Amino acid sequence: MNLPFHIAKRYLFSKKKQNVINIISIISVIGVTVGTMALVIVLSAFNGLNQFIDQQFSSFDPDLKILPAKGKTFVPDSIFERIKNMEQVAFYAEVLEENALLKYGNRQRPAIVKGVDENFTLMTGIDKMMTDGNFVLDTPKHQFVVLGYGVALDLGVGLTFVDPIKFYVPKRNAKVGHNPMDAFNTEYLYPSGFFQIQIDFDTQYTLVPLSFARKLFNYKNEVSAIELGINDSEDINDVKSEIQEILGDAYVVKNRFELHDVIYKMMKTEKTAIFFILAFILVIASFNIIGSLTMLILDKKEDVSTLRSLGANEQTIKQLFLIEGCLISFSGAIIGVILGVAICFIQIKFGLVKLAAGNFMMNTYPVSVHFTDIFIIFITVVLIGFFASRFPVQYITKRYLQFN
Repeated sequence: MNLPFHIAKRYLFSKKKQNVINIISIISVIGVTVGTMALVIVLSAFNGLNQFIDQQFSSFDPDLKILPAKGKTFVPDSIFERIKNMEQVAFYAEVLEENALLKYGNRQRPAIVKGVDENFTLMTGIDKMMTDGNFVLDTPKHQFVVLGYGVALDLGVGLTFVDPIKFYVPKRNAKVGHNPMDAFNTEYLYPSGFFQIQIDFDTQYTLVPLSFARKLFNYKNEVSAIELGINDSEDINDVKSEIQEILGDAYVVKNRFELHDVIYKMMKTEKTAIFFILAFILVIASFNIIGSLTMLILDKKEDVSTLRSLGANEQTIKQLFLIEGCLISFSGAIIGVILGVAICFIQIKFGLVKLAAGNFMMNTYPVSVHFTDIFIIFITVVLIGFFASRFPVQYITKRYLQFN
């Protein structure tokens, strides 16, 4: 058995001559435990929020989106048939989106009108995000519009009313004559329902049939983007690179992260910042370890003399107290990780922490435990404990134990 480890373990649990040393040791373990637990819970909460946002975006955004490198629209040529028939591509949807002025009764507001085909619904699952009405855009006899909840709220749209929603779009290359309305394309649709996903979508977008959007914006076969659903999410980056190579520089292929890179980067930055803030608090808490070890070294001067008489050298004695400090840190890390993970799973199972009432998408705070984070937290805590233990071991032992 490793002698320094065996003695350090006995020192950790044995009663000291001065009771205050036991108290400081317990406080040290508690401090490390609380800091570790806080890291686990907070980072898991960030993971849950990030996962929830990703789920929201996946209800509206595709896995991959093909955009023109220049201009707003393009006509898909034969090369897109090759992409459509790729084994990894599960869904292929043509979309056309531009700004328009919407008017309902006496209210009006601008919105993004997005024309989609039937594959868009299958790819995104937006029909499951309806707050009122049904996701119906095209029937054999009629066409309809589905509005974001925020757009519908601003316009005061009701599904039981008979008034249509009017769309106004400036004609390209039109000249203003005696009647200003001659410079606008005007169409109308009746609403079939409202969707609620995320505030950026809910307050900006309205969904219409692709054929209606082309008629409204005066296009024939043009699209503003091609949206793709991929069979295996793990292959997205490989498929993205392959498609980009096929299309060349005339088009830009973006994944969901790149479509909302500002939000994702902000979430990642906040998570990293919180990690370092809590790690710094752990560093401050580790000063308890320094105090505990310093008092333990002074308390065990007689034991050290006995060990030296039995043949223990300076290195063995220093190793003993270093292991003692690491055991305090290790114990706090283990207990903190167990408690933190337990609290996270209790939140996942029972949803004890509720969100504000009226949130459509979820009622409880989302939490997701990533064991990569657990590993990083554990290693960080142990390293902090190790470096915190080195100071009293290196300097206090030299000063008070008088090694020759």
